[in-house]
Amino acid sequence: MKKLYKPKFDANALKTMMFVLAGTLIFSSCKKTTIIEYNEAGSNTGTVTNPTTGFTKPVVEVAAGSITVNTKWTKDNIYRLNGFVRVGRDAKNKAGLAAIESITLTIEAGTVIIGDRETKGTLVVQRGNKLIAEGTASQPIIFTSERAPGLREPGDWGGVVLCGKATNNQAGGEAELEGAYEGWHGGTNDADNSGILKYVRIDYAGTPINPNQEVNSLTMGSVGTGTVIDFVQCSYGLDDAFEWFGGTVNAKHLIAYRGLDDDFDVDFGFRGTVQFAVGIRDANSADQSGSNGFEVDNDGTGSSVAPYTSPQFSNVTLIGPKKDRTKTISTQFQNAMHLRRNNKIKIYNSVFTAYPNGLFIDGATTLANAANGELVLKNNVLAGVDGWGANGYGTGGTTTFPNPIGVETKSTGNVGAQTIDVWFKTASFANETYAKWEDIGIDGSIFDLGATPKLTLNTGSILLAGANFTGLTGFDVVTHRGAFGTTDWTTGWASFTPQTNTY
Repeated sequence: MKKLYKPKFDANALKTMMFVLAGTLIFSSCKKTTIIEYNEAGSNTGTVTNPTTGFTKPVVEVAAGSITVNTKWTKDNIYRLNGFVRVGRDAKNKAGLAAIESITLTIEAGTVIIGDRETKGTLVVQRGNKLIAEGTASQPIIFTSERAPGLREPGDWGGVVLCGKATNNQAGGEAELEGAYEGWHGGTNDADNSGILKYVRIDYAGTPINPNQEVNSLTMGSVGTGTVIDFVQCSYGLDDAFEWFGGTVNAKHLIAYRGLDDDFDVDFGFRGTVQFAVGIRDANSADQSGSNGFEVDNDGTGSSVAPYTSPQFSNVTLIGPKKDRTKTISTQFQNAMHLRRNNKIKIYNSVFTAYPNGLFIDGATTLANAANGELVLKNNVLAGVDGWGANGYGTGGTTTFPNPIGVETKSTGNVGAQTIDVWFKTASFANETYAKWEDIGIDGSIFDLGATPKLTLNTGSILLAGANFTGLTGFDVVTHRGAFGTTDWTTGWASFTPQTNTY
């Protein structure tokens, strides 16, 4: 198969690598010594200069396998993940090797990590180990494609996977992440600590492991509250941007940008608190399974098994793909919120617009949870698209209106004795609906490709006030609804044009 990207090594680079390793390790002509083996031998200087890469810094090749000693990656190198690179080793590994825990991979602020396309480069932090990836606003840590500007595609590499020991609702309290790549997660410690991800960007991830089984940009399997997730952007992923499988980890300042499937996918009893999150979609990029802002399940079958999926989200802004009535969007786009399979999510002070459907509560058990006050939506705003049919979601349109056609709120039945629209507009819930997004004071540039969007609210926006945190804990108390007020917390570290970035 012809490569569309530059090779990892040429003859001079390989000679350089062997020179660096010579005298330190014994290796034979039939086995190439790897950087991982070099680190396991106690060295952290396995840097290889490869003049053919086109990168501005030396590239360190990190081979598939387990990092078994505390390791630090520094910003003066670029690190390439080859295959599944694991921090530590889980006890359930398929090779039957002894578990390795208490290993920490530390990544210096400003470091760039790339994933090998051919081998599906992926970073997996196994249970009992840590990733300390703490960037800064001026020097974020970047995980991205190995390909040159202009050639990068969703799914060029795997993604970042955190596996923890917090509880979930799977049989026996543990499970393997989809794709069967030994991402085992689960335990009994809801305060478990998998490390820190702060000021981190993850671009072009989501490689398929098996048909319809891709790695998410950031996967969190049973991650506990000891873990810090703050200021993380996932862009152009081939699957979900963020997915939680059980666990209790809290998170703030999340950006899901132009991914293919769902922005925020929640399963297996996740119970953390998430505040300040934005999702922005691309009109032409949606998954065959149907793309949503939120997709929320208790588990895959909707069983009544505790702990229930019952996270709290506040100050979320989800921007769908349809900026105006003439904009053609993929027919695979579905809902700003698809709440299904017996979940008990709580969403407060949030804003949703430009999806075919605003809210879809799906299934009798999920509707019963809403009727019982266990699934909660309060102080939220739904807005349509100007002139898109009779109600801003396409209903009442003609064949001249691009599909899909949807509704403001929908469900598979009533919420108790109430229809879904009556329930959503219950006065004490303080939810609001508007015919078009212009009415709520967000800026139109938030939809546009190739430019830095204006994420803060326009002067006079109704969203600058109206947030309510009465009776809530674990949130920063702010006045604005949605992810932004007058301060843009993405400034300096986020990037909305990763295709053209040079590293």
